[in-house]
Amino acid sequence: MNPFTFTQADNARNAIEQVAGNASFAGEAVRFIAGGTNLLDLMKEGVMLSGRLVDINRLPLDQIEEKDGGLLLGATARNADTAYHPLVRERYPLLTAAILAGASPQLRNMASNGGNLLQRTRCYYFYDVGTPCNKREPNTGCSAREGINRQHAILGTSEHCIATHPSDMCVALAALEATVHVESARGKRDIPFAEFHRLPGEAPQYDTVLEADELITAITLPDASRYAAHSAYLKLRERLSYAFALVSVAAALDIGPDGAIRSARIALGGVAHKPWRRPEAEQLLEGKQPDPALFGQVADKLLEGAVGHGHNDFKIRLARNAIVRALKTAVEGTVTNTGERND
Repeated sequence: MNPFTFTQADNARNAIEQVAGNASFAGEAVRFIAGGTNLLDLMKEGVMLSGRLVDINRLPLDQIEEKDGGLLLGATARNADTAYHPLVRERYPLLTAAILAGASPQLRNMASNGGNLLQRTRCYYFYDVGTPCNKREPNTGCSAREGINRQHAILGTSEHCIATHPSDMCVALAALEATVHVESARGKRDIPFAEFHRLPGEAPQYDTVLEADELITAITLPDASRYAAHSAYLKLRERLSYAFALVSVAAALDIGPDGAIRSARIALGGVAHKPWRRPEAEQLLEGKQPDPALFGQVADKLLEGAVGHGHNDFKIRLARNAIVRALKTAVEGTVTNTGERND
């Protein structure tokens, strides 16, 4: 790892000033650090170089509390604390399930909510500084397109990049229609979750719409109580232990007394450069009785335009089956992390 300086910020303004006033230090970027579970790995591999890290753990951004009928998740609150918080488990069991499906207990104890949103892809070629990668070094090429691409994207790709976003938590946040709150020297802004992450296009080096000096302060969730009883997070991976998703599905249903689906929220992970959601697919369920054939139609709509790249061709069928299975599971009732159903 290259040498870097380390400073601690006591408040948001101080943290932002340190980054905004020093776009680079010793020729390398100045970055915020909270848990560091991904950033430090990237620095060790030489993928992301930082001249200075600004520690934000002293900032009062670790709250988890009710807000405007929904929930506020502080940016520095740890993933484990979020997953096991009573308000999250009771009102947003989909989020609990997604977080607990990701990483390992040790990593969840350290990883922050804001940092989870900023995870970089686990594309093998992105991590291998000896191979061309447009995401790591623009205009050098995408090795994955003709290389080993079993883990790679089938939706929203470009000729410049077929990497996938790695987060489980973000798939649930996309389905739950979260909002990301950020602050910079220019002021504050709120970013709908659907707009936070980017597709690769011609600039795959940018994962999100954040500016370099913008600090994530919180994530808010709207009231989703109508989905609490019928949600499911399904993650398919190479092994049951710590592994990133080949395909994941976050499904949440609002089912009326007559058994009909009043509304639905579905997001996919492991298939694109960002959590993948198509509201028009969800609308196919509205007012309908749950039915496997209908779920297949929803899956087909969600996967419209999906294209494999050789090794990952199987993902299209896998994703279709996963969507149908997740919807069936959600109809049966939410399974909590204690193994009990919420009916």
